[in-house]
Amino acid sequence: METIETKESMRERLLRRERLSGSEILLRTLLLEGVECVFGYPGGAVLYIYDAMHGNPAFKHVLTRHEQGAVHAADGYARSTGKTGVCLATSGPGATNLVTGIATAHMDSVPLVVITGNVATTLIGTDAFQEADIIGITQPVAKHGLFVRHAEDLAGTIREAFAIANAGRPGPVIVDIPKDVSAAVVEFVYPERIELPPSAQPAANPDGEAIRALAAAIRLAERPLLLSGGGVIQSGAAEALARLARGAGIPVTTTLMGMGALPAGDPLWLGMPGMHGTYAANQAILQCDLLVAVGARFDDRVTMRLDGFAQGAAIAHVDIDAAEIGKLVQVDYPVQGDARLSLEALNRELEIAAVTAQADVAQAGTRIPEAARSAWLARVSAWKSAYPLRYRDSDDVLKPQYVIEMIARTTGGDAIVTTDVGQHQMWAAQYGRFDRPRSLLTSGGLGTMGFGFPSAIGAQIGNPDRVVVSVNGDGGMQMCAQELAVCAIHKIPVKIVVINNRTLGMIKQWQELVYEGRFSHIDLGGSPDFVLLAEAYGVKGLRAESKREAEAVWAEALATDGPVLIDFVVDKDELVYPMVPQGKRLQDMLLGDSDTDKDTDTDSENNADEDKKEGAR
Repeated sequence: METIETKESMRERLLRRERLSGSEILLRTLLLEGVECVFGYPGGAVLYIYDAMHGNPAFKHVLTRHEQGAVHAADGYARSTGKTGVCLATSGPGATNLVTGIATAHMDSVPLVVITGNVATTLIGTDAFQEADIIGITQPVAKHGLFVRHAEDLAGTIREAFAIANAGRPGPVIVDIPKDVSAAVVEFVYPERIELPPSAQPAANPDGEAIRALAAAIRLAERPLLLSGGGVIQSGAAEALARLARGAGIPVTTTLMGMGALPAGDPLWLGMPGMHGTYAANQAILQCDLLVAVGARFDDRVTMRLDGFAQGAAIAHVDIDAAEIGKLVQVDYPVQGDARLSLEALNRELEIAAVTAQADVAQAGTRIPEAARSAWLARVSAWKSAYPLRYRDSDDVLKPQYVIEMIARTTGGDAIVTTDVGQHQMWAAQYGRFDRPRSLLTSGGLGTMGFGFPSAIGAQIGNPDRVVVSVNGDGGMQMCAQELAVCAIHKIPVKIVVINNRTLGMIKQWQELVYEGRFSHIDLGGSPDFVLLAEAYGVKGLRAESKREAEAVWAEALATDGPVLIDFVVDKDELVYPMVPQGKRLQDMLLGDSDTDKDTDTDSENNADEDKKEGAR
């Protein structure tokens, strides 16, 4: 009778000292690190590694159809679970095909361990067949690179890679393994501890004096605003953020990478700021007197022109990476530390101060100015009511915003949504509903087309009990469409949405608004029939061209156990609004309707009059 091995007995077996090949040591170490799945593609330099997988039921590997699909799937797994994603590729072109995905993870601070094969150590530097210096190639776009020269070092190097990938600000770490290292047989010794240099372990706990100074500023601020970024998601700080916002009565705007840090239905949430942000979020940035950024790096798509960003506000910046603080904006209250630990310390300090203030009401100026704070909350609420996100619906053509709203409505804000890059990405952020952290996965910093679909595969493998929806444009879908085979073979039940406007929509929008309608090379006519393409791979395909059809096919997709691709044929002329054109300030946002587009008023002395005008509208 077959017995089921417990985790404890499996670990004890894996830790056993014995002579193993470098490839076997690699697989054992990955299992001991808790790796659940590796995404990869074989080649000559990693054949010993793939040979070690043969007959190893404990090791799960997913064969993607392109190395870029492998690294994006590992990325989606990491973003959705909070664990480290792992991918594997061979030397030369196999390794270089990973570069875009490595850069994508690096820009968005995603922990990955990227394992590549290389030619034998005796051939390094000779321009041997399929040789590439992947450590050198990825140096600007990876957190760290490790080259393994001896099989005895493999276990320690893999452990080090995982530690570095997750220390401080997360990121991708490359481990390059020559073929002779993976073949060599040595004694396996698993190092229980890894000592990283201090430079690789930034201080996680914030300085107490910095926290006290920021708490004092929050208590005195009349119009404070929280700007929450991806660091809040990465550090698990959503609960601490909500406690601060609700306890101190501070409205919150979340960047694209920070979506879900505060539930979409929370009255304090203003939406996303920046180029395609909401009116309320951008107005709050313009009129706040204290901006507290947590785990956000003041990306140019958030700030737009810096001379128009939060000009009347004191700025606090909480970040694990000291290099980000003061890099782009002048910071009045710098706090270097982990977002969760910093927010928890800030909450404790504010609660202690509140108790002290109640005990000694004679301490003037130590309590939150309640009347001014209430007026501020009323003002931002009025902005939300007066200028909600809107679009002109139609019964003649299917609107992409309607599709996103339908997905949000039918999944209740509980689905994991991955996106590709372009108009559909912004519509997903604007009209989707994200009530939990790690529910919107998207390429923010690098803007990588081809990311959306394979990242959904990784997210679904990491979250088998959740609905995963991959939202793609018809351009980005074609960059990694071959991964449909993976969904079909493994019955991965991703719901694959194609927002099909037959054009490169965001490029078309810029060419229309900025380049005076000179449309150049944006026509995607000649694209495949996506339904037939899905069916060719063994995935169910559906299509909708109207609201009624959209509701019907989406209900059918949700009721289907396996993967489904839905081709939503939408209005090709629809634009993403609001929009702040490149090179403009937040004050110059376009709302998308000629009778309401206007420069926003940043003169705080006119706030009362402005509120009256807004109420009349």
